[in-house]
Amino acid sequence: MRLEFDRDTCVGMYQCVAEWDAFEENRDDGKADLPDAEEIDEELFSLTVPEGAELDAKFAARACPVDAIAVYDDDGEQIV
Repeated sequence: MRLEFDRDTCVGMYQCVAEWDAFEENRDDGKADLPDAEEIDEELFSLTVPEGAELDAKFAARACPVDAIAVYDDDGEQIV
């Protein structure tokens, strides 16, 4: 499972932070951060979801009010 985070779309509601501790608040920028993710494009980050954290990743994506987080299965199909 893989998660993509579009930081440019993020509006800093930090609901993802409340759902999954992989996300962190960045009060200076007014956006969330995903520190362990790889930047694959400007402000677009990708993270392989660790085993056991799949539910947290899905909750974080569902909680985002601006859909800045997407979750993909191992076949590359978006599931959230």
